[in-house]
Amino acid sequence: MYAIPLGDEGAELRPLETWHAEEFLANLERGREFIGQFIPFGSQVTDVDSARSTLQRYTDMRAADTGSYHGIWLDGRLVGGVLALNFDAATGNAEVGCWLEPAATGRGLITRAMRVLLEWVVEERGIHRVEWVAASGNTASLKVAQRLGFRKDGVRREAHEWRGKRHDLEVWSLLAPEWRSARDAHKER
Repeated sequence: MYAIPLGDEGAELRPLETWHAEEFLANLERGREFIGQFIPFGSQVTDVDSARSTLQRYTDMRAADTGSYHGIWLDGRLVGGVLALNFDAATGNAEVGCWLEPAATGRGLITRAMRVLLEWVVEERGIHRVEWVAASGNTASLKVAQRLGFRKDGVRREAHEWRGKRHDLEVWSLLAPEWRSARDAHKER
C-alpha cells in the first residue's frame, strides 16, 4: 500500500495490518520489558491470535476513522511503530503514540516516523490539536515530543497505575500552526 523511507538506510514506515500478526508479536516479544516499563502497551498480546485481534481493533478504528497503526521496519524487520488514537476529525483533536524495541533505539526512527504521521494528521486530516501523553519517567518519549515541537500542558499526578506503581502522566500538545512552524524549521536545517 505504501512504504515511506525514513532516511536511514533500510528504514521505512508501512501500514501495520492484521496479516502482520506474527511480526507484531515477535516485535513485542523482543521489546516487551523495554516497551512496557511505563505502560501496558502490548501486554495483552501474548500469542498470534491476540496479536491479530489487537491489529484488527486498529484496522476497525481506521475504518471508523478513529485511529490507526503504522509500523516501522528496519532492514525488513518490524521494530516499532507510531499510532493515532482518540482521533476525532470532526472536533480536530487526536492523540499520537509510539513504541520501539531496544535494538532500534538511538537512530531517530520514532522522530522521523512521527513527522510523517503528524504531517498526515494535520495537513491531510485537518487535525488542529494533537496530544502526546507519557509517564513522567519515560524521558525518551518526552524528549521526542519536545523535539517535534510539542509543549507541556501539565501533569496528571499519579493518574496511571502500572506494575504496582502510580505514575504521573504528562500531557503535551501540538497545535496545527506550531506543527507547521516546527516542520518548516526542520526543513531549513
